[in-house]
Amino acid sequence: MVPIETKQAAENYGITLHYLPTYCPNLNPIERLWKVMTEYVRNNRVFKSAAEFRKVINEFFAKWPKIASSMVDRINNFQILNKVSSS
Repeated sequence: MVPIETKQAAENYGITLHYLPTYCPNLNPIERLWKVMTEYVRNNRVFKSAAEFRKVINEFFAKWPKIASSMVDRINNFQILNKVSSS
């Protein structure tokens, strides 16, 4: 549920709220980040232990500040749709 204050503010600013399905990973940036992390960390690799897996994930996120700018298009590449005429 969207709080009434949010609905009122959106109306005041002429914003139309669009509700997303409960689960829509293609629209959730954290899911996209998980996909990128998986490609860098997990693809074609077998880990001997959970500790080794955690270590590699931590290394990925430690270097994230250096590679984040090159990942913006992969994580925030939402398509902007033009308004369709109602006629």
